[in-house]
Amino acid sequence: MQKLIECVPNFSEGRDMSVIKQITDEIEKIEGVRLLDVDGGYATNRTVVTFVGTPDAVVEAAFQAIKKAAEVIDMSKHTGEHPRMGATDVCPLIPIANITMEETVAFAHKLAKRVGEGLAIPVYCYESAALHADRKNLATIRAGEYEGLPQKLKQPEWKPDFGQAVFNAKSGATVIGARDFLIAYNFNLNTTSVRRANSVAFDVREAGRVVEKEGKKVLDEHGEPLRVAGTCPATKAIGWYIAEYGIAQVSMNLTNINVTPLHVAFDEVCKSATNRGMRVTGSELVGLVPLKVMVEAGKHFLRKQQRSVGVSEAELIHIAVKSLGLDELKPFDPNKKIIEYLLKDEQATPLVNMKLNQFAHETASESPAPGGGSVAAYVGALGVSLGTMVANLSAHKKGWDSRWAEFSDWAEKGQVLKDSLLHLVDEDTKSFNAIMVAFGLPKGNETEKAARHQAIQEATKYAIEVPLQVMETALHSFNLLLAMAADGNPNSVSDAGVGALCACAAVRGAYLNVKINAASYKDKDFVNLVLAKAQAMEAKAVELEEDVLEIVNEKL
Repeated sequence: MQKLIECVPNFSEGRDMSVIKQITDEIEKIEGVRLLDVDGGYATNRTVVTFVGTPDAVVEAAFQAIKKAAEVIDMSKHTGEHPRMGATDVCPLIPIANITMEETVAFAHKLAKRVGEGLAIPVYCYESAALHADRKNLATIRAGEYEGLPQKLKQPEWKPDFGQAVFNAKSGATVIGARDFLIAYNFNLNTTSVRRANSVAFDVREAGRVVEKEGKKVLDEHGEPLRVAGTCPATKAIGWYIAEYGIAQVSMNLTNINVTPLHVAFDEVCKSATNRGMRVTGSELVGLVPLKVMVEAGKHFLRKQQRSVGVSEAELIHIAVKSLGLDELKPFDPNKKIIEYLLKDEQATPLVNMKLNQFAHETASESPAPGGGSVAAYVGALGVSLGTMVANLSAHKKGWDSRWAEFSDWAEKGQVLKDSLLHLVDEDTKSFNAIMVAFGLPKGNETEKAARHQAIQEATKYAIEVPLQVMETALHSFNLLLAMAADGNPNSVSDAGVGALCACAAVRGAYLNVKINAASYKDKDFVNLVLAKAQAMEAKAVELEEDVLEIVNEKL
């Protein structure tokens, strides 16, 4: 279970990408990290870089990138729309997998110490890595920006967390921290007015707006300006004008996508803009997003249309892109903007990525894998896909509008089962290959023989468990197929029947693989338990197949 950290440094250069290339080259030199995205902006004169890797490798790559930025960026000559205070303006570390926020904070402090002491750049720590309560907020630290740094560093309360309180004219200061996943998201407005864009930003951002009466700020009982909170908690937003596009935007940071998801922010900005006589024409994602953000957005907009959400992942993302207008200013490529897609190893799923004829050719070749186990899983995926199709057709059937949610729920369950079975197509072949690798281990001395035997048994056990998962998953698909045969679109009842035939074939075919692999496994208690379970599932699949076909034949 590898620990993974994401790093998203923001560099104060967005116009000369050859400068940024020198920085990203340093990142790519470090083993254990992968550069995912480089997103430059001309008007902001700023580039957001995203890379991911093991913690120590990420710290090393970040340090080398900050070092190179200090060499190639001169802040004394920098101008741009975005607030900034340094060549490497901000460098957050984000826990991605198998690592806690507390552990990530320790790595952020390690990086900050190296930068402050090794590069003579004043460093402040923010968010979860903040060493002072009043430095948690990035905007607070960055107030006054680069131009205000000389005076700021003279104030005792603004002594850097790491490094000396000495103004570095070329590199400015850097903010390093640890935070949850943040999405930088811009909304395009049909106006050129920054003032009106700000009015929308104040309506929606968590901090809201300061209450004024007769042109004066209204103060609370503590003498602080009274604020009316915005409609989107866990967000920050400002308005600005982007000459590159000739429009004003609301620029928002979503600091907790579980509190305010992307689609909720979009709807709220649209509502505010409409109330103020404007329109959101589209939006722009800066950097990367997790897959779930796009999937949730796609489902949200389909539900608003009263359409089934039980469609493929690709279709959900397509709906999200079109609904949010993410392709208005430039093409939006999910393979380059969604983190999971960038990390996806296409070689890990060679069978599923084949064309149908390629899969058939590979199965028919002299190679023993893919074999019956992978085919059983694929037949099961086809069976549940047919049931899902019937559910989607039923959700869209004329005259059945009141039942769209019912069938949408069924289709959504079908998509989950389909994806699980597709995963098992390649997993079955991997389990077979693992057995072959184990048999190829040396068997010279007693230690090697024992290690080889252990490896063979472990691989064999997994080769039993994979087709058992195929059986369980395909058996679950009968719930969908029965419902669609009985209550789905009558014009597609034969499809539910074919789906049941496929599901039963998947269960029975996978059972054969369970039995053949179980014969080689030495733990007979485990084998007996598995075979009893598998036999019961096969009998249930045959029974359910007959139930579905009885309904189908009555309706035909």
